Amino acid sequence: MNDLHQFQMLIKDYYGTNRRAFPWREQITPYHVVVSEIMLQQTQTDRVLQKFDPFITRFPDFATLANASFHEVLLYWKGLGYNRRAMALQKIAQRVSQEYHGQLPHDPEILETFPGIGPATARSIVAFAFNIPTVFIETNVRTVFIHFFFKDRTEISDKEIMPLVAQTVDQSNPREWYYALMDYGVMLKKTVGNASRLSKHYHKQSPFQGSERQIRGLILQYLLEYASGLSEPELITLVGRNETLVRKIITDLENERFIRYDNNQWHISS
Repeated sequence: MNDLHQFQMLIKDYYGTNRRAFPWREQITPYHVVVSEIMLQQTQTDRVLQKFDPFITRFPDFATLANASFHEVLLYWKGLGYNRRAMALQKIAQRVSQEYHGQLPHDPEILETFPGIGPATARSIVAFAFNIPTVFIETNVRTVFIHFFFKDRTEISDKEIMPLVAQTVDQSNPREWYYALMDYGVMLKKTVGNASRLSKHYHKQSPFQGSERQIRGLILQYLLEYASGLSEPELITLVGRNETLVRKIITDLENERFIRYDNNQWHISS
């Protein structure tokens, strides 16, 4: 498709009758946007839908999340996986509360300095929270542009896609434009397949079963269940995996400050 205006009209027309409804789209605040964007990293939308409202109800703003115990944050995060994001989200809340008087900065270059926020996430947050035109690519946006402009190629670089994103972004309402792109991308994946597989940046996720990521999750899961703590032998027995690997991951989690050792017991960090 060579006509960018025609492309824009097609995407907007589809969105006009097929818009997806999510709580973070209906009640837009900078805090809701940050929580949803961090949750949606590497996690399917249906799982985020199950966790978003309970999380927001318990931690309704940056200050509440900043002052909560990490144990409780992990409890409400449970089921989303990639627990580093929960830690990053709380650190974001703490920094917003302590350094920015509770007001999220709207400069993407500042947001990039926050934990767990890279260039694309920084710009998506600015677009969705403040409706400021930015240029970014995520998996559904990538899918749409590859489908329309690069479908007969492979190894497509985001550097090739980015100028088209910049030329088509709606300057007056970038928030709704990106919503529209994402919704169209989801439809394409369901109907014609995932065109983002043609991208040179595409990586198939490694198996979860038996992975270090699974063992990390099990360790944290058991320490959440046994709030009074577990000895290392108890924890190793419950996890039921290779003892040397479990000990190594316990050390990693301690170094990353997910867990702490106190009175011969492992605990979730406070």
